[in-house]
Amino acid sequence: MFAVVVALFLVALVGPLLAPPSIYTSNMLETLMPPSADHWLGTDDQGRDIAWRLVAGAQLSLLATMLVVILYSAIGMLVATLATVGPRWADELLMRISDIGLSLPGLVVALGIATVLGPSLQSGIIALALTGWPMTARILRTTMRQTMEQSFVEGATVLGVSRTRLMLKHVLPNSLDVLIVKWAGDLSYTMLILAGLSFIGVGAQPPSPEWGAMISGARSYTSIAWWAVAAPGAAIVINAVAFALLADILQVHRDPSLRS
Repeated sequence: MFAVVVALFLVALVGPLLAPPSIYTSNMLETLMPPSADHWLGTDDQGRDIAWRLVAGAQLSLLATMLVVILYSAIGMLVATLATVGPRWADELLMRISDIGLSLPGLVVALGIATVLGPSLQSGIIALALTGWPMTARILRTTMRQTMEQSFVEGATVLGVSRTRLMLKHVLPNSLDVLIVKWAGDLSYTMLILAGLSFIGVGAQPPSPEWGAMISGARSYTSIAWWAVAAPGAAIVINAVAFALLADILQVHRDPSLRS
């Protein structure tokens, strides 16, 4: 699984540099051609090479997925930090807001936000970032409170370390390890959800090579050109499973009791 994840990052880095400009232009003489030596994964309804579009779309799909996780993790860390260092009423208010966010169907709320903002990949990113932070805030707030009770934090307090420095230099960094496993799993989930938003028309729009948008553009002719849907679908599934298994591996590494 590490190999798949590393390969995805390598393709995302160098793929768009190697992809020919023709993947963004139509060639009506080569529409819906099946996989062959010239086009390993066939062509779509515009005559564009699907394999090269997958390579170019790897960067877009991965960057969008990582950006969503980074954004809602940052919001969650901010909320958890304010809840930990702030007065009790602030803690109660922020945690109740988090509970409300957790009680709502995140995908439905994200779909509504993306629809209001208008169909685009940016709308999908914003929608998922605004709906994904409550779980991070909840987990991190609990961990930070436990870290605050550690002896090294008490020692730093006795030495006169300011509360801001204490949180940023000691408490927060020593509380983030619990989120590493979650982040790896979130990459898998977020990649699937972003592709889903693009598929139903509120995420990335054609002619974007984002994998979900590629499936959406090919669904009307699936019966005569199965490869146009199968290739991006397989790319999404393989990478989502790879990130999910990576999360499991990290969880076992973090918790020795899970090792057989």
